[in-house]
Amino acid sequence: METRKEQKERRRQEIIYAALELFVSKGYAATKVTDIAKRVNMSTGLLFHYFESKEKLYEELVRMGLEGTAYPAGQACEHAIDFFIQFTTQLFVYMQQQPVMAKMFVLMAEAQRNEGTPAHIREIAMQVNTIEQFVPIVEWGQREGTIRDGDPKVISNAFWCSIQGIAERYATNQEIDLPQAEWLVDIVRKK
Repeated sequence: METRKEQKERRRQEIIYAALELFVSKGYAATKVTDIAKRVNMSTGLLFHYFESKEKLYEELVRMGLEGTAYPAGQACEHAIDFFIQFTTQLFVYMQQQPVMAKMFVLMAEAQRNEGTPAHIREIAMQVNTIEQFVPIVEWGQREGTIRDGDPKVISNAFWCSIQGIAERYATNQEIDLPQAEWLVDIVRKK
């Protein structure tokens, strides 16, 4: 039997996931606290016992998205190209197992570019700069001859635009098949 603390945490997670769904489908500004409360079948007043405001709930989701970008440091590969293969393969597997991951891509992109995002939350979201994170890996691969020649930031950007687009599409339709990781890695691979 669940303890009171476990029940409260389960309800809190339900609120977080319901809010994520709504923020992704409707946007931050168009999502009302009453929409979130209705989605989790609770009163608006009770929802405020978990989160003091819609803004605090949104901030929590953006902070979760920020924490999720610590992945590159955790991978150890002999070659840079192996890093891209391993990273992309793991990301696609994880997105299939946890579709919420794709929705976080959408949420973070919206938080960065939407004028309706509260300024302090946008600052948190802007700390995510995967393009810059991958520049040293591109440079490493260029030095060893596994990554194509060119501006490392442009190469990283091309790779990440593809990842972002696929994640956004998958967030709205998990019925589509994800591409093979190798296809995206070919964007950076030296031929």
